[in-house]
Amino acid sequence: MNMACRSLLLLRVLALAVLLSACSTTKIDWNSRVGVYTYDQAVVDLGPPDKSAKLSDGSVVADWLTRRGRSGGTVGMYYGPAYYPRYDGYYHAAPYYYDYDPSSPDYFLRLTFGPDGKLQAWKKFSR
Repeated sequence: MNMACRSLLLLRVLALAVLLSACSTTKIDWNSRVGVYTYDQAVVDLGPPDKSAKLSDGSVVADWLTRRGRSGGTVGMYYGPAYYPRYDGYYHAAPYYYDYDPSSPDYFLRLTFGPDGKLQAWKKFSR
């Protein structure tokens, strides 16, 4: 194998490695962050929460929207004109098509921070 082929092969392997590493997703291990992660770090990482509340004991409960759901509905659509002439001189109705697209909920991450500002609990939920 000559030098040009080796260089081309090495370039392709490196490009594939970069592509695969860019496509990998990182899942956050929230259990390892309990007691260490602060509210300020969460705002820096996730942005401002969609909803938050400060409780009487000084702890903060904050919800972040992680994935927007979609609303469902029925779609009706004509295939062709409403009535069309046939060869026998009569008018016939074109078929009407119904499609139901089910809705999906919004998904949230709820983080609860203690009075010291450190993460106490977390959960994922939908509504």
